[in-house]
Amino acid sequence: MDFLPQNINDYSEQHTSPESDLLKKLNRDTHVKILQPRMLSGHLQGRYLAEVSYMMRPRRILEIGTYTGYSALCLAEGLVDDGKIITIDVNEELETFTRSFFDESPFADKIDYRIGDAGEIIPTLDEVFDLVFIDADKMNYTKYYNLVFDKVRKGGYILSDNVLWSGKVANVEEGKKIDKDTKNLLDFNKMCHDDPRTENILLPLRDGIMISRKL
Repeated sequence: MDFLPQNINDYSEQHTSPESDLLKKLNRDTHVKILQPRMLSGHLQGRYLAEVSYMMRPRRILEIGTYTGYSALCLAEGLVDDGKIITIDVNEELETFTRSFFDESPFADKIDYRIGDAGEIIPTLDEVFDLVFIDADKMNYTKYYNLVFDKVRKGGYILSDNVLWSGKVANVEEGKKIDKDTKNLLDFNKMCHDDPRTENILLPLRDGIMISRKL
């Protein structure tokens, strides 16, 4: 995921507002106690997500892929007073760890944390979302995008994480075999770019975020 030279990344973080004490603890505990800590959004991307939320002042956010809750806590920062974020994850083994940080945060009453298959849960949601953050299994990105699209308000945003896939999508060599995740993300990125219902930008922040604004 590290595309920029380390000194540039360090300089960027040094000139970015710091994490809260709770986010620092979550970051540290995830790296110490949980497998695949690289899945955590982390400081720089987390502050970006928080700033997007502050700018939008959303009433409803949907997150697909909670992991240990770092991004959900960042997104919750900009919610209006009666706002809510619904965050879905299939990994029930992380529930106790993740819920403990939600409960400790000032956003406990704004976070609706659900364990289950997002493909089954999303169709049951009777909500209009201002912002959707997709950060789950890459094989189903297109499925999630299509499931949520009609639930996003006009002018709302769908943010999709990891779309650069450690640079693999930009380093495909003709004639060489492409793994399934990379192929799915190549197809997903093309679909987003070609979707006449949106305007989009692929932001090369961390592992890449596709930003799609619904027209």
